Amino acid sequence: MRIGAREVGSGAPCYIIAEIGMAHDGDEAIAHAMIDAAAACGVDAVKFQTHIAAAESTLREPFRKPGLLPDATRYEYWKRTEFTQAQWEALAIHCADAGVEFLSSPFSVEAAELLADLHMRAWKIASGEVDDEPLLAFVEQLRQPVILSTGLSTVDDTARLVRRFRGHSCEVAVLQCTTEYPTSPESIGLNMFRAYRARCGCPVGLSDHSGTVFAGLAAVAACSAELVEVHIVLDEKMPGPDSRASLTPAQLCDLVAGVRFVEAALLSEVSKEELSEEQQALAKTFGRSVVVARDVPAGRMLTRADLAAKKPGGGIDSSRIEALVGRQICVPLAADDLVTDETLLP
Repeated sequence: MRIGAREVGSGAPCYIIAEIGMAHDGDEAIAHAMIDAAAACGVDAVKFQTHIAAAESTLREPFRKPGLLPDATRYEYWKRTEFTQAQWEALAIHCADAGVEFLSSPFSVEAAELLADLHMRAWKIASGEVDDEPLLAFVEQLRQPVILSTGLSTVDDTARLVRRFRGHSCEVAVLQCTTEYPTSPESIGLNMFRAYRARCGCPVGLSDHSGTVFAGLAAVAACSAELVEVHIVLDEKMPGPDSRASLTPAQLCDLVAGVRFVEAALLSEVSKEELSEEQQALAKTFGRSVVVARDVPAGRMLTRADLAAKKPGGGIDSSRIEALVGRQICVPLAADDLVTDETLLP
């Protein structure tokens, strides 16, 4: 698939998404600062969540984890943290200026309409929205790339959605996701990559909530993940339900550098059929040559006690040391002098 100018899939570098989500807590300045922090780490995309309280929620919606926020209901939280159309436009422009793709998960048709007006070039369907028929119908008619999260879906559900979007000419990628914040190592689910590739035949990646760099690196190294998405915060002490499942900017930079390191290691073939000129030179430096272990006079028949193997290489290789026992020296040698063919009688 392609997101903007970037190929995503087998043979392409892993597509790394920094998920800001709602970590900005409704503060536009924090949202812009997080774009800069993510872009500085070299990610491919920055992703938000677009919530419009009146279109999405009611006063009856409970918090996933009560007590973490000052709001009495989720509706009030969505309302307090909403951005206006103009604010979203400024964030999208900032992403373009910073050289990262602007993405945001819509949580209502109205949110999707807002994002479509910003000419967003790919769509992330969040775990809880896979049964939102009006939203799915709106996104599929756009015929743009779709990234599906699988946190609350079975493999059958995911395969069905992939077929549905492909039926509307949408390119699709699937992210293995565990809706657990933070996610334990035992729940990461790297084994699911095989299932999704077999059933869906599309790029597969990891949406990680472990709060570490380890899961993303493992997904790339062990499963050739084609996408990795991680939540980020400016500081681990920032408020919000996802802080413990997020990376700091320093961790995000480590993840990006680690992914690129692993990719280079996996994609670059090394031959050991013969040594390069540089390796041959190093082999001589680190190798050992046969020297005399003590002063020996001319005419002496060498004994094993007369010989030693010492660095550097370049002389008679130490593998020949036993064959030199009994050979006759034709010139006097001092301790540590090289034994060479010229110092030996035929």
